[in-house]
Amino acid sequence: MTTSSTIRLAVTGGGTGGHTYPALTTINTIRANLAAQDTQLDVTWYGTPTGLEARVAADNGIRFRTIATGKVRRSLNPKALANTATDLAKVPAGLGQAVAELRRFRPHVVLSTGGYVAVPLGLAARIVGAPLVMHEQITTLGLANRVLARGATAIALSHSTSLDTLTPAARKRAVVTGNPVRPQLFDGDPATAHRAHQLEPNLPLIYVTGGAQGSAQINRLITDNAHHLLTHCQILHQCGEANYDQIKQKTAGLTTEHAHRYRLIPYVSDGLADILAAADIVVSRSGAGTLAELTAIGKPSVLIPLIPTAGHEQLRNAQTLQSAGAAICLDTPTADALRDALLPLLKDSTRRQAMAQAARTCGQPDAAQRLADLVLTTAQG
Repeated sequence: MTTSSTIRLAVTGGGTGGHTYPALTTINTIRANLAAQDTQLDVTWYGTPTGLEARVAADNGIRFRTIATGKVRRSLNPKALANTATDLAKVPAGLGQAVAELRRFRPHVVLSTGGYVAVPLGLAARIVGAPLVMHEQITTLGLANRVLARGATAIALSHSTSLDTLTPAARKRAVVTGNPVRPQLFDGDPATAHRAHQLEPNLPLIYVTGGAQGSAQINRLITDNAHHLLTHCQILHQCGEANYDQIKQKTAGLTTEHAHRYRLIPYVSDGLADILAAADIVVSRSGAGTLAELTAIGKPSVLIPLIPTAGHEQLRNAQTLQSAGAAICLDTPTADALRDALLPLLKDSTRRQAMAQAARTCGQPDAAQRLADLVLTTAQG
């Protein structure tokens, strides 16, 4: 067991926010835990220079090192196959880089949160004998994590159903921690959102989001229904920067009353916690990170899965929450289907409250602490 006053942590994972933000949240939780014990955290994040992880690490003052890696594309399109072959040729060089990096850094533990960027460092951890904690956000194992699970010291899962996807040997090393969510989401203030976006405190609010870049499908479904919905509510619509001008033009014909209840924003840089605290219903995709946040804070939702995704993951996520009574899943999204889902909810606050409670029952607000504890326990031997 290490008695060092500094814990060296190597982190890998990224490419998308679903892999990147759980890693960041866990790093910050570990750092806070160690500070309370008078112990320092020395952390290095490994990934690709063009991935989201590089920007997030820089924004948060975390040392970042690049590793060559390659992405496996599931498409059988000849161009995609050629790109996959080119990328896979980078993996041996990336593995060599990763081994050299870990031998130089000598981490007490390696944390991998998935994505193809995680493969070289995860494999290198096994080669150099560094303990590896692997975290999976989705209900099944992603391709990268299926590779790394064979040699991981500990396997952290977001869902208990993921245990069935593991081999019996791997299952013995698995712990269900949940999917870490940013702690600031628990401190949202509805009044701050009302002031910032000129919202009416006593009118139900639908928050619509298609992710940072927006979703053309969700944008279309909302604008097609705006005149029906705004009679009963107000809408804060995060549409994506590239879509902003088009949606603004499309909604320019709203009546004065309806226009007053519709707020269009390209993206949310700050204040998401306040918006979610103010929202009565959330309309969104059903990615793992989004649902971890909605269930952790207890928000009823109407979910429009992105289809196709690997293994229809988003569809399964949405159906799971619908079965629990926490959400409505629109697996065949049309303007009529969205209207039929939202209007009864807007008129029934009791049902919204029941869905919120069901969402909280599905949530794991202490997931970051659980994963941080697992990483530190593994580091300490």
